[in-house]
Amino acid sequence: MDKGFLKSGKPRLLTLNFFLLGMIGCGILLRIVYLGKREFWYDEVLSLALSTGHKMRYFTTDGIAVALANYQSLLQLPQEQGFGAVAQTVATLLRGLAAEPHPALFFLSQHFWLRWWGRGEAAMRSLEMLTSILAIASGYGLGRVLLGLRGGLLLAALLAVNPFYFFHALNVRMYTAVVLWMALSAWAILALHFQQQREDRGLGKTARRDRLFWTVILMGSVAAGCMTVYYFLFYGTISLFALAFYLGWRRNGWRDGLPYAVPIGLGILITTPWLWWGLRQQLRNADLDRFNTSSNFWEIVSKHTQEVAQTIGINLIVGDVATSIPLGLTFWVGIASLCLLAFASWSLWQQGKRQLVVIALLLSLFPLALVLLSDILTGKYTLGFGWGRSVILILPGCLLLLASWIEQGIGSWRSPVAIGFLVLYLGIIIGDYSLRDRQVFASVRQLIAQNPNIPTLIALNTQADGHVLRLAYYLPPSAPIFLLAEDSAHLAPALAKVLQQKKVPYSRVILLESARPVWSPPKTEADKAQFQQDVRSILDKNYQRVQETTLVGTSLLDEFQMGLYQRLQASEKTHKTL
Repeated sequence: MDKGFLKSGKPRLLTLNFFLLGMIGCGILLRIVYLGKREFWYDEVLSLALSTGHKMRYFTTDGIAVALANYQSLLQLPQEQGFGAVAQTVATLLRGLAAEPHPALFFLSQHFWLRWWGRGEAAMRSLEMLTSILAIASGYGLGRVLLGLRGGLLLAALLAVNPFYFFHALNVRMYTAVVLWMALSAWAILALHFQQQREDRGLGKTARRDRLFWTVILMGSVAAGCMTVYYFLFYGTISLFALAFYLGWRRNGWRDGLPYAVPIGLGILITTPWLWWGLRQQLRNADLDRFNTSSNFWEIVSKHTQEVAQTIGINLIVGDVATSIPLGLTFWVGIASLCLLAFASWSLWQQGKRQLVVIALLLSLFPLALVLLSDILTGKYTLGFGWGRSVILILPGCLLLLASWIEQGIGSWRSPVAIGFLVLYLGIIIGDYSLRDRQVFASVRQLIAQNPNIPTLIALNTQADGHVLRLAYYLPPSAPIFLLAEDSAHLAPALAKVLQQKKVPYSRVILLESARPVWSPPKTEADKAQFQQDVRSILDKNYQRVQETTLVGTSLLDEFQMGLYQRLQASEKTHKTL
């Protein structure tokens, strides 16, 4: 089974290599098919607002009904004439990042992509899709330099259909690029190392242009990674430095790692202007208290253990499906994944593949351990933030370890195990996108479309920008729609005040109750019940509830209880009063 599936004297038409190529193609094809299938989720619409340069213009309704069109303008590029106006828009975009937890590169690249291709779902996500295809190619290069042709194809195929990376490849966020920069940086270090190793063995001298090429690639990918997410700067670069000095030590002493380490340092140095101007502002605005740990020792140990296991399980197996399944299941999948990685490392180590094990661990569990250690020392919980996406930089290393074990650690079982993993990955992707959809605000749009010209008030129990801007993105700009967005504690009195005003007689009220208001959730279930009672008693005075619908997407952020209220006629109100 090592060389193919068919053992006969005839040409082998179906080999593992062909299967791996097919899976790579399938991963790319599914990216195209699913590119615009789902609505933007909360963070994606924030990425759009930041990319247009309008994020700083976001405002809350403050107890009054506001025309939704005022928010819809925040999701469009401003009217510009000349290069100066474009430069002003970019400068405004950069200033808008002062309250963000991420560097500028992703938002700048998305901004110019938006200019060329527009703000549609497929158009915006196509940049991440193309980035993921480059990451798959970089995975092939990383795998080939360590494992040969088939190993490169295997690593590329695992990356192409890994459920977690597939989700981020269709997500207007910066995490797709992190995997690209991590894989490309590691590939460049290893390419430089093996070039030098061939020279040491007298197998020919590396052309200066080849060495310069890989040095520039390493420097550029490190700089890009640091400007994409700060975890790459804080933890990814430490892992790359460790890899550089380990390879130097293996060759002739740690100092021989300097030719690989210097470009890493120069890559970090390139980002100094942003670190000096942008990072300082972001640190002043950072809300780090939300990551605080408890003071109970066993609770701390339990929480950190859960975060490590769930993060590994999500990155390696579960993917975004984790938002719809019990956390306990994700935890045990993570434990199984950790056991698999540990067994793979032990198996390769026993077979003398020790350099391969160390390289893979330096790119996978080592940065994970750095984040965990940082959390423990600072008393924070950041490792599990965002369903594992904060440490997605470990994904190339985890898949490299898995590919190394399959390719060099299990002999004749190579083909069935490789096929099993890839089919599992593919099944999770297809199941995810077939069984879970996100068309929450399309449902609101359909409701509006039934009577598009009548004045409508949408009452929303949160001021969170992601919820409000999603409404603005998906509802028709020409319809007379007004928005009252208040936190749960203040929505009822604000709604009563708005409905008493005679300027705009709202023929229809749509009550949207978010299951996760984000900025100001009810403190207790009693508070939630009181809010529902107060709001509905106000609406019942002049409106009749004609529809109640639960809107569900792919996470709790997508869940809303939607109530449609039609205004009562004068005769109906009199009859109701009697």
